[in-house]
Amino acid sequence: MGIVVTGSAGMLGSTLLRRLRETGRPALGVDLDPGDPNAAGPNGDGPDRDGLDRVRREAAADIRDTARMTELLAGADAVVHCASALPSYPDDEIHSVIVEGTRSVLTAARDAGVPRVVHISSTAVYGLPKLVPTPEDHPREPVDPYSRAKAAAEEVAEKFRADGLCVPIIRPKTFLGPGRMGLFAMLFEWAEEGHGFPVLGRGGARIQMLAIDDLVDAILLVLDAPDDVANDTYNIAAAEFATLREDFQAVLDAAGHGRRVRSVPAGPALALLRMLGRTGLSPVYDRLLYKLLDDSYVAIGKARDRLGFAPRHSNRDAILGAYAWWRENARAKTAGRTSRDAWRQGALSLVKFLF
Repeated sequence: MGIVVTGSAGMLGSTLLRRLRETGRPALGVDLDPGDPNAAGPNGDGPDRDGLDRVRREAAADIRDTARMTELLAGADAVVHCASALPSYPDDEIHSVIVEGTRSVLTAARDAGVPRVVHISSTAVYGLPKLVPTPEDHPREPVDPYSRAKAAAEEVAEKFRADGLCVPIIRPKTFLGPGRMGLFAMLFEWAEEGHGFPVLGRGGARIQMLAIDDLVDAILLVLDAPDDVANDTYNIAAAEFATLREDFQAVLDAAGHGRRVRSVPAGPALALLRMLGRTGLSPVYDRLLYKLLDDSYVAIGKARDRLGFAPRHSNRDAILGAYAWWRENARAKTAGRTSRDAWRQGALSLVKFLF
C-alpha cells in the first residue's frame, strides 16, 4: 500500500499526497470528506488521471473509528497523521479530534502492524515561550484549548513510542503556500481591495513561518530516515524570516495599490479584539493575539543536523506564494472549517475601511 495520509483533504495532506504521486510512491488518503479525486489539484492544474489505483486512492473515514482505521492501515509501510482541528473549533471538538483521534490512529497502526507513524504536531505546544529560538527540549506550556490538545496528543504519541512503535513527531510553525487561507485571507482581501493593514504596536516582532513545500520535504526526510534518527521530535520552520511589518508590507506591495502597514496601539486593540473574539464577532483567538506581540521562532538545527533538513523558502516566499494562489483561486466565501477556507472576519470586515 505504501503511505497512508490522514487528513488528506486538508492543505498539508493533499500537498503531501501530491508530492508522493510525483515521486512515484503509492499512497492512500484518508479523510472524513476525501473529496473528488478527479477534481483539479491544489495548484489548479487539472485532475489526477494518471493511475488513481496507484497513487491517489482516497478513503472516507473518521480517524476516531479505530476499527475502520485498523482496516485501512493493514499492509501500510507508514502513516503520516496530518488530520487535526483548528483553533476556531469548539473546545470539545478540538480535544476529540486531536487527542482521541491521535490515540485511535496510533492504536490502529500498532494493531495493523504498521512500523512507523509520523505525527504532525505544532510549535503551539510551547505556548508563548520567552526563550527564542525555542529548542525541542523546551517544556510544553500550552495556554489554550488548541495548544493543550496538541500537547496532550504528543504525550499519547510518546507513550506509543516508549512501547516500541517508531513515532517521529514533527512540530511545524504556521505553514503557508498554495491553498492556505484561514486568517491570512483577511490580509489578502484587504490588500487586493486597496486597503492598508494593521499591526499591533510597531510590528517589530519577528514571527517565523514555514513554506508548505519545506514541511513536505521534512516529512519525506523523516519517512526515509533510519529508525534511530526518525524516532525523535523535530521543529520545522523557515531559516529566513523578517518582522510582521515587513512580511505584511510585502503583500501590500504585491497588490500594487501603494498602501502601507499601519500601527495601532497594542493595548486598546488587544482589549477590543479579545472582546470581539469572546462574543463570536471575530475569529481572532487570544494565543494568536499575544503571539503577535513578541518574537516567535524556533531552533531548527536539530532537524538540519540529524535529518539534513534545509528549508528552501523564506517567510516572504511563503506568504507571497499563498497570496498569488489566492488571487487566482480563492475568492469564494467559505466556512472556515479547514486551513483551505477563509475564516469569516465578522466585525473586522468593517474595520478595513479605516485603513
